[in-house]
Amino acid sequence: MAALAVVLLAIVGVFAGKLVVVQAVDGPTLAQQARDARLSTVTVIGSRGQITDATGVVLAGSVTRFDISVNQRLIPNFKGGDGVPAGAAGVAQTLAPLLGMDPAELGGKLVGTSAYKYLKKGVLPTDARQIAALRINGINVEQTAERVYPNGTLAGDIIGFTNSNGQGLQGLESALNARLTGTSGTLTYERGGNGQAIPGGYRSGEAATDGSSVQLTIRDDVQWKAQDSIERAVKESGASSAEIVVMRPDGEVLAIADSSTIDPNKPGAGSDGALLSAVSDVFEPGSTGKVVTMAAALETGAVTPTSQFQVPSTYAIGSQIFHDSHDHALENLTTTGVLAESSNVGTVQIGQKMSAQTQYDYMSKFGFGSPTGIEVPGESAGILHPVDQWDGRTRYNVLFGQGVSVTALQAASVYATIANGGVRVAPHLVKGWTAPDGTFTPSTTAASTQVVSPQTAATVTTMLESVVDDGTGGAAAVNGYRVAGKTGTAQDIATNGITASFIGFAPADNPQVVVAVVLKNPKTSIYGGVVAAPVFSEVTSYTLTVLGAAPSGAPATLFPTTW
Repeated sequence: MAALAVVLLAIVGVFAGKLVVVQAVDGPTLAQQARDARLSTVTVIGSRGQITDATGVVLAGSVTRFDISVNQRLIPNFKGGDGVPAGAAGVAQTLAPLLGMDPAELGGKLVGTSAYKYLKKGVLPTDARQIAALRINGINVEQTAERVYPNGTLAGDIIGFTNSNGQGLQGLESALNARLTGTSGTLTYERGGNGQAIPGGYRSGEAATDGSSVQLTIRDDVQWKAQDSIERAVKESGASSAEIVVMRPDGEVLAIADSSTIDPNKPGAGSDGALLSAVSDVFEPGSTGKVVTMAAALETGAVTPTSQFQVPSTYAIGSQIFHDSHDHALENLTTTGVLAESSNVGTVQIGQKMSAQTQYDYMSKFGFGSPTGIEVPGESAGILHPVDQWDGRTRYNVLFGQGVSVTALQAASVYATIANGGVRVAPHLVKGWTAPDGTFTPSTTAASTQVVSPQTAATVTTMLESVVDDGTGGAAAVNGYRVAGKTGTAQDIATNGITASFIGFAPADNPQVVVAVVLKNPKTSIYGGVVAAPVFSEVTSYTLTVLGAAPSGAPATLFPTTW
């Protein structure tokens, strides 16, 4: 018994010693190792900022969704529980209704050797919560953010879209990606055997930061009207495509659209490359470009609005022969009459009173040959060849909008400059940014340049009113408002097609909105005054109503068009 007692005491002593080592010496290390084994770290996603219109209507936003994945190595050993039968077949039967999948198809995805395989992405929160509550060992529920565009195709070519990882690929989503994108954080927590968080357990991490939200100058109602109008115009005229720009004289773009836009929710295969042709595709402006010639001639004192010209239908300068759009007898036109009747010959006669360098300088000042700097990607600079590369015909062709190419946005900007008292303001789409803490910061003031004097701008405006009141642009009239604008028809030599356009602004006595309408290859008529001017009238009338613009006062006192 004594020996047995000694042995027992020895054994107890060993256990006690081991207990001291485990509890006192190795205890903190073992506890840390055990806790580390229970820790799980997940990424916490910072939400992508919203894109809204000028009034706060959401054009692009992010919603919470969940990705469901599986560790295929664990599913065959799943013993069942909480109403879920054991094994892959039981898991498939339970999850299939929640995932909207065929049980047999889902069962095939549950079996294999992969430690991580997606079953379905973008699962709604209600379904994801039910899946998580089943506590199926090997089934993972991960929170993500899905980009949604509530208005579908509305402004789709402006907004662009993101990829599955939330990175902007086109449009403003791409151009503004850095500021829209949030910064991800992490969360480390203790979890139980079934992966659930242990209440009161260890939790630490780094908070995610949401991206900033951007407010645009776009008005969703004006954008809708602009898109709807040009889409109908394409159908009615048989045009191959059309573009429209609606902006304020100070450069704020209210709407910009193509006749065929995309739905960013499902952009499809046709979304490669630049989306917004109104800023990427170029065309010869034709007679809408004559406003630059008139402004330059008036600003330099080469002519007055009532200078007199005898205008034949055909005019020769050396070996170069220029034609008006139709044959006519010799006409006695003033400078205003030349613009109102859209005479190429009369415009050449006016241009002869200026040097080629002067004409080039004013075309450059009005923005030809340079990108506007608008925020969407893929903008073209247009084509304005250096003056020393002009041949004998280009010297005069540019006077009436040939031999030079512009985008619809550049063309609209020219008329906005006239409407803005001769001050050119860079067109822009971003009104300001809202930080995650709710602080709104307006965008910096767009760059501006005084291109012509306020007096010249006012004179050109009155001359442009004659185009609508007594010229080729009668269909652009807007009831109750004075309208200044110009028709345009130009050949596209590259495609042997026609570009018909009308660009103008209203009210002419207090300009509030500039609208440019461009139709490519219309079939019912090649003239901008026939196919583009009515669209201008419709969109301008709607926009003035939306903006609450007061009707014009007294009628304009127009310059004489003949002598």
